[in-house]
Amino acid sequence: MTARTTYMDEGVRSAMRALSAAAKKGFGDPALAELVQIRASQLNHCAFCLDMHLAIAREHGVPQKQLDLLAAWEEAGDVFDERERAALALAEAVTVLTEGFVPDEVYENAAKHFDEVRLAHLIAVVTVINGWNRLMVSRRIPAGSTEW
Repeated sequence: MTARTTYMDEGVRSAMRALSAAAKKGFGDPALAELVQIRASQLNHCAFCLDMHLAIAREHGVPQKQLDLLAAWEEAGDVFDERERAALALAEAVTVLTEGFVPDEVYENAAKHFDEVRLAHLIAVVTVINGWNRLMVSRRIPAGSTEW
């Protein structure tokens, strides 16, 4: 795959990076933030973001078994704890808005595991990675690209 274009306005890139950093900082769990970003990137078929966030997840000590089974997290038994499952369910609901909304039960389950501030930041983490995915997929930026 070759990129359609590698141009990206530096103001947009800087704003997206700042938004991502603020969301992750406020969420406060770098390993789980990487898992939800990877899951959203799987759903959005973004090879560039998958490649990048898998590497970052490893740096944060995310177990390889979680990375291997992330696409089937609902069927992975005790590989993911209840908090991680709640975050992943919310990430999927925010990413795939097929019903036009996030189901109440998904949101309420996440709210059991995250206080209001962390929940807001988790939603922001997912929202930002969805934006990045769309920027990369629409321009066909390949995995590992240094020009984007």
